[in-house]
Amino acid sequence: MTLFTGLSAFPLTPTDDDRELNPELLQHFLERIVAAGVDSIGLLGSTGGYAYLTPEERKRTLRTAAECVAGRTPLIVGVGALTTDVAVDLARDARKAGAEGLLLAPVSYQPLTDEEVFRHFEAVAAAGELPLCIYDNPGTTKFTFSPELISRLAELPNVTAVKMPLPADGDYAGEVQRLRAVTPEDFAIGYSGDWGAKDALLAGGACWYSVVAGLLPEPALALTRAAQAGNAAEAERIDHAFAPLWALFREFGSFRVMFAIADSLGFGGITPPRPILPLDQACRGRVEVALRPFL
Repeated sequence: MTLFTGLSAFPLTPTDDDRELNPELLQHFLERIVAAGVDSIGLLGSTGGYAYLTPEERKRTLRTAAECVAGRTPLIVGVGALTTDVAVDLARDARKAGAEGLLLAPVSYQPLTDEEVFRHFEAVAAAGELPLCIYDNPGTTKFTFSPELISRLAELPNVTAVKMPLPADGDYAGEVQRLRAVTPEDFAIGYSGDWGAKDALLAGGACWYSVVAGLLPEPALALTRAAQAGNAAEAERIDHAFAPLWALFREFGSFRVMFAIADSLGFGGITPPRPILPLDQACRGRVEVALRPFL
């Protein structure tokens, strides 16, 4: 079984108003995730705010996490950066720090061509020497991976998975089938977008890269295991309980909502990085109501 299967939980990177890491709170988040029994931890993904952190801050966060997790749950580390040189450095550092896998998005200011993305991934995958997951996140990167490019990247050493956005037409099974036809047999096709996780897993998606599992790992894992077992009724039941949170994720963006969830769960004192603003009091009240099934 590949590293990129099951449930991958993506925690926040808790920092104070001066953007200093709160190592104790990060370790608390991680301990809860490990105790739940998830399949991997997605450190410094979009939920972890990697794009708002300097390379040094990211390295410090990884070392804090690696010390806490201590090999109990595989660490997949986001190494996306504006330049290939920085991404290469982060990939090498992740391997030295004890990460088991890498997650790479084609972060850019200038629009990238397919060839530029290929060369970028080629360099980072070679430098990291770890299993690497392609992060297709057009909502932030403005770059969309074609099946042809995914197929080409899957031929590179160490590129073993893709994290897909939810298909606009909802045809998870069709998309999985099309990608499986052009990638190696052991290439893992997983999905982000929490509100589509149930359907993606039931359609044969290999992994749920989950935002909400960063703070609510147990119910997220229950949904994952039900879907993996083909128990559509149980997966639907759990997904229905999550529906108010999914609605908030779609309305405000999961990043903002996760900070409100953290506050509602008693993990106060952390705020999103400016210019991102916390949700207002009325919206925070909606978050508290949405959390009731899980408290």
